[in-house]
Amino acid sequence: MIYFHLFFGFLKISLFAFGGAYGAIPLIRDVVFSHGWLSDEMLTYMIAVSESTPGPIIINLATYIGSSKAGLLGAVAATLGVLIPCFVIIIIVTVLMKHVKKNKYIQAVLQGVKPCIIGIILATGSYMAISALIPNLSGTPFSIKSFVITIVLALIMFGTKPILKKKISPIMLIIISAILGMAIY
Repeated sequence: MIYFHLFFGFLKISLFAFGGAYGAIPLIRDVVFSHGWLSDEMLTYMIAVSESTPGPIIINLATYIGSSKAGLLGAVAATLGVLIPCFVIIIIVTVLMKHVKKNKYIQAVLQGVKPCIIGIILATGSYMAISALIPNLSGTPFSIKSFVITIVLALIMFGTKPILKKKISPIMLIIISAILGMAIY
């Protein structure tokens, strides 16, 4: 029965997730919490780990959650739930691309979806940052270590552009945050 829930839970996420993994995080959070698969803190950690490991975040999350709840078969069920809709949609889009690419209605829909995706990603990032810093919002106590890492990363991200005359690479931010995490924790 758990395989069924893992497969269809992640199938639902994959069918309705627009904007990549960051746009899917609210859907993942909803499915994971409704089934009680992970706590909020554990899901936040898994998102961070999935960002820093090779491969798409949503597949890494599905594989980890499936594996932690039902072993190898659970990992396969959850991963297939994520992959099947993507595979089918890519095949359909590839076949129809010539006709759809110039359709003004399709282009209008895609232009309308972009601001929604940006809002979802911004809301998710804000929620994760605020819940890590403000006690009782996520049920975890205030962590001065998390606060220090967040402030240092924000200073690096916003402070290096005027000095270097270019934005710092996201890869460099991930490396710096990993080093800070290892040093502080």
